[in-house]
Amino acid sequence: MRIGLEITAAVQQGGGIGRYVREMLCALSNIDQSNQYSLFYASNNKSNHAMLDLPDNFRVRHLPMNDIWLARIWQRIRLPLPVELITGFIDIYHSPDFTLPPTLSGIPTLLTVHDLSFLRDPESAAPRLRGYLEVAVKRSVRLATHILADSQSTKDDLIELYLTPEDKITVLYAGVSSAFRPILDSSQLMKVRKRYNLGDQPFVLSVGTLQPRKNHIALIKAFELALRDSDYNLVLAGGQGWSYEEVHDLVRLRGLQHRVLFAGFVADEDLSALYSSADVMAFPSLYEGFGLPVLEAMACGVPVLASNVSCLPEVAGAAALFVDPRDVEAMSAAMLKLLSNVDLRETLRKKGFERVEQFSWQSSAVNLLRVYKNLAQYS
Repeated sequence: MRIGLEITAAVQQGGGIGRYVREMLCALSNIDQSNQYSLFYASNNKSNHAMLDLPDNFRVRHLPMNDIWLARIWQRIRLPLPVELITGFIDIYHSPDFTLPPTLSGIPTLLTVHDLSFLRDPESAAPRLRGYLEVAVKRSVRLATHILADSQSTKDDLIELYLTPEDKITVLYAGVSSAFRPILDSSQLMKVRKRYNLGDQPFVLSVGTLQPRKNHIALIKAFELALRDSDYNLVLAGGQGWSYEEVHDLVRLRGLQHRVLFAGFVADEDLSALYSSADVMAFPSLYEGFGLPVLEAMACGVPVLASNVSCLPEVAGAAALFVDPRDVEAMSAAMLKLLSNVDLRETLRKKGFERVEQFSWQSSAVNLLRVYKNLAQYS
């Protein structure tokens, strides 16, 4: 097969969908030496895609343009420029990032929809982006030959909100990289603490872009209620997203500048040490399509406090302590329960190691190849 695939997210984005696409490409390249992949990405600068370390059957093309303009051309202006002008002749096309470009007639298309947060929790998305996604994603879901959903929860949302036929959707779970493991080397742990100015105090960690959907406001209030008079800090690791200023403003308003620490975006090579340094990883998101940090934390041996909404119970199983993300008092009590109960933390730690064994990028890639083969029959 000749498979076309856009990898802009893999080259441009550090976490989230970027990590998803990078890991999937790496896993595919490890098991597939026969199919030909025509990959492309858009960037003003020729980014270093060599970090993907792909074999010869993965050909990469750089488009010297802003990726926002590429989206405008295909999704807003809707110029009928088929993706084959970039990829060359292909048997199928896969978009791993919500929207489909125009293709030549008869080419089967695969669309990955990670979540429908812009519909389920519309206040968590910037109005301009939400308006774009409401139109572009709905149209792409309708046009796609087949759809990949990150979880059963997202599949259910596609069926309910877009009336998508159930047999048009395949659930394809993400995996957990083997790079995520407990770090026991104290010098390595201290280097990461120093690099991100975390000090020596014990801390509760939360990993995710600073944006309303990640629910940092409620987490800070719960932390203040439970731990203001303790030795613990709260570390927020993630880049600045939409409306991030509200999080910083709350920290200043409550006088928590020395207790709530902003690590910013954390490089992949530092994440395992950061997780391993935490006593608890809190993930109180209002909505997720998969929630990869939950499994990453478990792989590093960190007990997890997670929201009881969307896909998170599906992904974490019995290996996390769940809480209503909109109930600050309940979140505060759960945080205290975890930090004060050594046996509970050890139980969740063991269950977490067992849980992550059920998610691997290799099995994800095997299942993706199966979808590709089935899809090729439509051509």
